[in-house]
Amino acid sequence: MSEPDDGDTSGGLDAATQRRVVRERYARIATETEDAGVEDTGTEDDGGCCSSDGCCDAAAASPTSTDRAAELVGYSSADLDAAGEANLGLGCGNPKALASLEPGETVLDLGSGAGFDCFLAAREVGEEGRVIGVDMTPEMVEKARENAAESEFGNVEFRLGEIEHLPVADGTIDVVISNCVINLSPAKPRVFREAFRALRPGGRLAISDVVLTADVPRDLRADPDSVASCVAGASRIAELERLLDDAGFEAVDVSPKDDSDRFIREWDDERDLSEFLVSASITGRKPSAGVDDGADGGGT
Repeated sequence: MSEPDDGDTSGGLDAATQRRVVRERYARIATETEDAGVEDTGTEDDGGCCSSDGCCDAAAASPTSTDRAAELVGYSSADLDAAGEANLGLGCGNPKALASLEPGETVLDLGSGAGFDCFLAAREVGEEGRVIGVDMTPEMVEKARENAAESEFGNVEFRLGEIEHLPVADGTIDVVISNCVINLSPAKPRVFREAFRALRPGGRLAISDVVLTADVPRDLRADPDSVASCVAGASRIAELERLLDDAGFEAVDVSPKDDSDRFIREWDDERDLSEFLVSASITGRKPSAGVDDGADGGGT
């Protein structure tokens, strides 16, 4: 008997509602930035966004705000220049910096949005490498493909799909990255099992995401906007460690970023989210040999 895809959601919404509100949010961001003719802010249900609605609207309205948001979470001016309009000013870290990418590697980005991290990864892996972005929001995938067509990178592709059901074959990926996306999933155990399945033996996981340091206030837990804006769906560090261990990862490390309050405080004008939320670097490795990944088969 197959295992159910969805369990209890940390955000307090049922899985179908959570996916719907996230998809709608990032479809709106994709279309608003396109209509405004400014820098994109890559994200999705599985795409990354860490900000309140007000912050996202500000990012869509001002190219300078998207650059500043990206710099605050760890991107350099060179990164911003390289990724061009794929920067939508979203995210909570720089997974490319965590991944220590090497030329020739194959990289999978969970929740690739408009392609920001994919284009940065492509620069690191070079022409002999490959980068695949997966996003569940059609509008974001379309935007990412447009950005790819206009970019210098011929080794990047974008696929429509959910991070709980990755459209990639077993054991074909060297590095899985993600930026403030997994907190949005209503089925986090499935996400980590899928990442493990996709990785080659010895492959690694390097993601940035938000984690809880205290309980989410009751009025936010089932609030659709809070869930869709990376606030109410985050997990505790111990829970993430358990999920990664259960999926089969070794050398698991979840390290909060002490200075992330600088930008988390800006995600909401009415309350200080840093009182219960912090950005973290999350890493792990698939054992090199002799381990059955235990996951369902995948796409190609």
